[in-house]
Amino acid sequence: MKERILLYGGGGHAKTLIDLIRALGTFELAGIVDDRLSRADSVMGVPVIGTSADLARLRAEGIGGAVNAVGGIGNPDARWQVFERLIEAGFDQPALVHPRAFVEPSVALDPAVQVLAGAYISSDSSVGFGTLLNAGAILSHDNHLGRCVNLSPGAACGGCVTVGDFSQVGMRATINAGVTVGRRVRIGNGATVKDDVPDGTRVYAGTIWPRREKRGTDPNELRKIA
Repeated sequence: MKERILLYGGGGHAKTLIDLIRALGTFELAGIVDDRLSRADSVMGVPVIGTSADLARLRAEGIGGAVNAVGGIGNPDARWQVFERLIEAGFDQPALVHPRAFVEPSVALDPAVQVLAGAYISSDSSVGFGTLLNAGAILSHDNHLGRCVNLSPGAACGGCVTVGDFSQVGMRATINAGVTVGRRVRIGNGATVKDDVPDGTRVYAGTIWPRREKRGTDPNELRKIA
């Protein structure tokens, strides 16, 4: 018998996870919990069965697993609050790996990790609780991602990269080998990170970190770029 699981959240990320779960074929989707949708609603054929106030009841009725479908782009705390609610209600939170993703056997995945289609995780890496690797994200060998990290589509990390809790890496951003990214860092789309990034730093889209200095027309004048 397949394990029954519910989705918390009925937005765009939920649609991606519905397809992922259907592709796996190992779970039965019991329904969606969402505070903004009514029980008359459904998402891709999956019915809305309650709100966050119903979590304890649904767990008592025998739904054992739950999946966080709140993407949390720009606000990882919103995503983390969902994890806390699901933990408090006693749900299992399985790691989900799309059949068309590839994870090497030596990789350690914590519960609630989500690995979408086309993502690759290389040897001896570890991925912390609740972290999301979007489509086409790449982790090279010996990467270590903390809790509730979000790698957007096409983000790539070289070997021996560490990314701290609640950090977000934008689409097509690249992090060079050996770099440590701190906690709660935001790296914009297409940025290139060449050195360590302190906690709480924002690296803007399309820029190079660290900021470089380039001489202007006056050889004694330095202007900041990136």
